[in-house]
Amino acid sequence: MSTDGERPLNDGSGARVAEALAALSARLDREHERAAHREAVIDRLHEENQRLRRGELQAMLEPVRAALYRLHDQARRESLRLSEPGRDDPPDPARTAQLLAAVADDVADALARLGVERYTVEPGAPYDPSRHRPVAVTSVAEPARDGTVVTVQSDGFEQGGAILRKAAVCVGRVDPAAAGATPGATPGATPGATPGATPGATAPATAPVRAGRDMTEPNKTGSSRPRAAGRGATMSTERNTGLGTD
Repeated sequence: MSTDGERPLNDGSGARVAEALAALSARLDREHERAAHREAVIDRLHEENQRLRRGELQAMLEPVRAALYRLHDQARRESLRLSEPGRDDPPDPARTAQLLAAVADDVADALARLGVERYTVEPGAPYDPSRHRPVAVTSVAEPARDGTVVTVQSDGFEQGGAILRKAAVCVGRVDPAAAGATPGATPGATPGATPGATPGATAPATAPVRAGRDMTEPNKTGSSRPRAAGRGATMSTERNTGLGTD
């Protein structure tokens, strides 16, 4: 029984509070269930994603495995053929070359299945630094071959237009000595030599005649034999030829 001025305690407010708390608790339980369901879905998707990635990886590696199987079989067959009892003849170079070419083609085919394409370079093509890797420089005599590919040591590989590995090539460079030679001159001939002379031979120098004295004047014995050149003529000859006496 309440006194004057006080509200009664049994007006039903407690019941409403209890109902609100019960509704809030039920709502929280449902949210927990939804959260647990979302976590279960995330875990399942993650597991499926991992399984899918493993399957894609295995599918990508399948061409590589197939190529390795073929390489194994080819090498095994060739080994058994060469090790046959009573076989003394040496391996055929042509057959060996074909076998190695087939091995290279199988590897290139396996790489192509992974999206990696092989590209080749022909000798005589202009040197391209974006696609070629110079490994050596070769002297060439023709100016037209300057800056071109002389030989190819290995092919290049690209994927989607991007160069993964450049082709290894030997680049030609004009030899200045060969380029500066006189056309039609005999190899090894001395510049300025008389055409048709022996390569490396020097034209004989003519000793000057001393003024006032005839080289063929008669000597004291009355002979008309040419007199030997004096020391002055000899020194003049040495200066003209540039050889010296050393």
